[in-house]
Amino acid sequence: MARGRSSSSSRWRYLHPSYYLKRPKRLALVFISFVFITFAIWDRQSLLREHEDEISKLKEELSRLQDQLREVEGTVGNLGEGISSTNDKVISKDVLGMDPVNKERREKVKEAMLHAWNSYEKYAWGQDELQPQSKNGVNNFGGLGATLVDSLDTLYIMGLEDEFQRAREWVANSLNFNKDYVASVFETTIRVVGGLLSAYDLSGDEIFLEKAKDIADRLLPAWNTPSGIPYNRINLAHGNPHNPGWTGGDSVLADSGTEQLEFIALSQRTGDPKYQQKVENVVTQLQKTFPSDGLLPIFINPHSGTASHSTITFGAMGDSFYEYLLKAWVQGNKTEAVKHYRQMWETSMEGLLSLIRKTTPSSFTYICEKNGDSLSDKMDELACFVPGMLALGSSGYALEKAEKILSLAKEDMSVGTSWNILRPETVESLVYLWRFTGNKTYQDWGWNIFQAFEKNSRIDSGYVGLRDVNTGTKDNMMQSFFLAETLKYLYLLFSPPSLISFDEWVFNTEAHPLRIIPRNDKEQSLGADGKAISRPVIRPFGRKHGRTGNN
Repeated sequence: MARGRSSSSSRWRYLHPSYYLKRPKRLALVFISFVFITFAIWDRQSLLREHEDEISKLKEELSRLQDQLREVEGTVGNLGEGISSTNDKVISKDVLGMDPVNKERREKVKEAMLHAWNSYEKYAWGQDELQPQSKNGVNNFGGLGATLVDSLDTLYIMGLEDEFQRAREWVANSLNFNKDYVASVFETTIRVVGGLLSAYDLSGDEIFLEKAKDIADRLLPAWNTPSGIPYNRINLAHGNPHNPGWTGGDSVLADSGTEQLEFIALSQRTGDPKYQQKVENVVTQLQKTFPSDGLLPIFINPHSGTASHSTITFGAMGDSFYEYLLKAWVQGNKTEAVKHYRQMWETSMEGLLSLIRKTTPSSFTYICEKNGDSLSDKMDELACFVPGMLALGSSGYALEKAEKILSLAKEDMSVGTSWNILRPETVESLVYLWRFTGNKTYQDWGWNIFQAFEKNSRIDSGYVGLRDVNTGTKDNMMQSFFLAETLKYLYLLFSPPSLISFDEWVFNTEAHPLRIIPRNDKEQSLGADGKAISRPVIRPFGRKHGRTGNN
């Protein structure tokens, strides 16, 4: 017992201060130990506080980035994924700072597209066009599903995935070109070939390229003429190309000179030069007798390749020939291989200037038609594409000339017709003018046009044209170009310029964007050596590119 008490007492003495006062070395050791332990505890607590602060900051940053991501997705869907997967670029600043007014307008246009598409799907699925008032479909283009094929890229760009997929399945399983039908080479090229190629460029889905090649092969015999100027009609099942009787055997300028973009693109994507050879030979032939003012009459003899004495116009039957001179140059990366396209176009623009007149007293600009040496004060609505064409072409001029051309493009143009069938040409020009000038007035004009469509042309079963805008009398047709062009251009008008950038895409005359692929002089001479060009890799455009909202 005594030993136990003694042992306990000896342990407690270490806690008594007097023990250490008598032993200085031990006191110093205890003090040093205390200091080290205190610093260790304090340092650990500081690290914990700093770590917690860092975690808090990271959480705040993560929350901010998540909010930003939701904002971007609500604006243009997976735009970053779409752009980076195709062009290795980051999301552009104009997307992140998108105007909420334009965002709302885009949504309205997208809803209009859904209304038009759902009406077509309900009442005219697989047929060429919808007659909204009688709620049935009609086949004005041989039953090739013109509205469906025309709408593929619009659906894709707007991010309407389910609708696009259903259309894709119809193309894969039901689109058949082996039809005993006499087709317009021009209309079939711009709507069907162009629509399929654009869907391929956007999605990378091979079925679209296969179908484009199928229909192009059926059209190709139309170019088998002595001059290479194509006939404008052909039977899809049997061939037998010819021209309609009302032309007197001649070919129409626009019909014969508006296949370059599609057929050059098809050669680039398939590696088969025959398509490009056919359409570039047309321009070569026309270049031989190209007039000094660059203005060609609308009728061309397919045997001699020379122009007949007929009307000169930037409206129907002439319009898109001039458009494709410029766009073939853009499609070819503005290189030496396509320099002749640009030269011919600039010559034609000098001729255009000679046709410009102004109304009095309102001073609206219009483009005359020409017959011989006399001018006719007539401008149809198709010529409303001209301001957009001038804006696109202005960048290729020297500064002073570019300003002059762009100034002409910005002048108000007047059209003398009183009917409206939902054509896209005016909105098309507004898109180009807005992108090249940054002037939001063009967006406001486009919004006014869209609201007029909603007020006057929308019915429960689709959209219809107006026989007379003054009386509001409606027709019974929803044109395929309303979905392919008008609504697409309106959507792009309220979108950042990075969406289908003019630097990376060129639009055919049916508003189908085709990706610009590098081209060089060797490819220009592929017709002589007969060698196939190498096939480029088409990377799919982001599926949700352009999507807004959650629907």
